[in-house]
Amino acid sequence: MRGKLSISMIAAIAASLAAAGQAGAETIDELYQKAKAEGELSFVGGGPIRAYEGIAKDFEQRFPGIKVKITGGYSGSLAPMIDKQMAEKKLQVDFVTFQAVQEFARWKAEGVLQPIKTDAFDMIDERFRDPDGAFTPVTVLAIAPTYNTKLLSAVQAPRNANDFLKPEFKGKLISPYPHDDDATLFAYYTIIKKYGWQWMDAYMANSPKFIQGHLGTIRSVIAGESVATLDMILEHTIADKAHGEPVEIAFSDQDAMPAWGQRGAVFKDAPHPNVAKLYMTWFMQKEQQERTGTWSARKDVRPPAGLKPIFEYKVATDYAEIVTNRPLLLDLRKRFVGYTGEITKKGGIR
Repeated sequence: MRGKLSISMIAAIAASLAAAGQAGAETIDELYQKAKAEGELSFVGGGPIRAYEGIAKDFEQRFPGIKVKITGGYSGSLAPMIDKQMAEKKLQVDFVTFQAVQEFARWKAEGVLQPIKTDAFDMIDERFRDPDGAFTPVTVLAIAPTYNTKLLSAVQAPRNANDFLKPEFKGKLISPYPHDDDATLFAYYTIIKKYGWQWMDAYMANSPKFIQGHLGTIRSVIAGESVATLDMILEHTIADKAHGEPVEIAFSDQDAMPAWGQRGAVFKDAPHPNVAKLYMTWFMQKEQQERTGTWSARKDVRPPAGLKPIFEYKVATDYAEIVTNRPLLLDLRKRFVGYTGEITKKGGIR
């Protein structure tokens, strides 16, 4: 009869819901038993490989018999590599994370991501998470000025956008190329929206240096080749400072700090799907999230020592809106390359 479900239909729905509940309730040990047979995690991460080596080692020690193969690089080359593999039906990637959030939105629309809602899903801040679980905010990153503490005192360090226009910093500043790195583009555009393109004209008149990637940037500041940068991912500054390097964050008291959820995702056709699900589940647990060196998207994880909760800062959070607006993104890249020229200095990823 119309409007009523047959007994067989009810039974089928109940079975389906029960199966879904069982799948969602899988423990770490149950996932590990499935993952051991696959034996490997093919991990692709944007930026320096060093950013992932520690957590990969921890994962291998926690789950003997599984090895992590890391591929690092720049988002602009990693995404096309993955697309090519998928087009050829030879995907070699299980898990991917990088700052080009627009690629995750595109892959979700294309239906190539495997939705995963780990047991941490309900604890993830709604401002960062995907409601369908197609991708997960594995960390929360932000950009702020960094300076060399041997060359500048805290009082001398540039921390606000207009500080970087001071004549004493002429030829002594560095950053990644904004047309090449979307997070850097976000940082520059956040300044330009407040101060106008005339700020960029004045900044370029101060003869800043450019290099590909944040690793080359922080190394230049550490070595004293540059005294400061307006664009450094805090995670890198915190890690290098902890290792005794002469670097410090210069939080702005005037300008918004660019911040975003660093997305991670598993592909539907991943060669090692159970290992990938195990990694995502394990990494999003509170224990791992408490030691990433940056903010967590989990609402029950405190910020790293010395930092306030991310939303207690004045932050710019429109990164996804900017980079998923393709006409705007292409226009900004074109304008920035007009200022800096094409890439001439490589920064490396290790």
